[in-house]
Amino acid sequence: MEGEEFAVGCFLSIKTTLGDEFEGQIITFDRVSNILVLQEGPKSGPRRNIRLLKANYIKEFSLLHQDEDPLDVKKCFLDLTSLQAREDCAVRQAEADSERFGVGVTSEAQSLFDALSKTLPVRWDKTVIVVMDEVRVSSPYLPESVSGGTPAANERVKKVLVFERKRMQVRGASQ
Repeated sequence: MEGEEFAVGCFLSIKTTLGDEFEGQIITFDRVSNILVLQEGPKSGPRRNIRLLKANYIKEFSLLHQDEDPLDVKKCFLDLTSLQAREDCAVRQAEADSERFGVGVTSEAQSLFDALSKTLPVRWDKTVIVVMDEVRVSSPYLPESVSGGTPAANERVKKVLVFERKRMQVRGASQ
């Protein structure tokens, strides 16, 4: 793609090396990264689909027509409330996800935590795994390290630990 085909506002029909076919309007092209930024679909309305495409993934293209700059400030609309809500949601999710990672624990301890979390509510209290807010599993995370909670809850956690340790041994032996 040379010269006019890269002009902002051009509508292209593109086939990629991955088999995708679409039409889009060029918003910009960054020569350094070789990335083409395209707006797909109808250009009217508040919602627009933006595609970033490495130019070397373009198998074929054809120029459909030239139009005005798609980022005309007078015609752009940003729903800041929606963007703020999406950001807040993403931050909350990232914080929740980060709480699932133990700090200062071994990969084995993290694997046991992950296995317990598949069926039971768990959280970290420093290096102790807390299950159902009552059962505690301390290092070295063996069945003998389980304390607290009802006898039934305690036994359930011990069973999961035994089963997961067996799985980890099998995986370790097969590698």
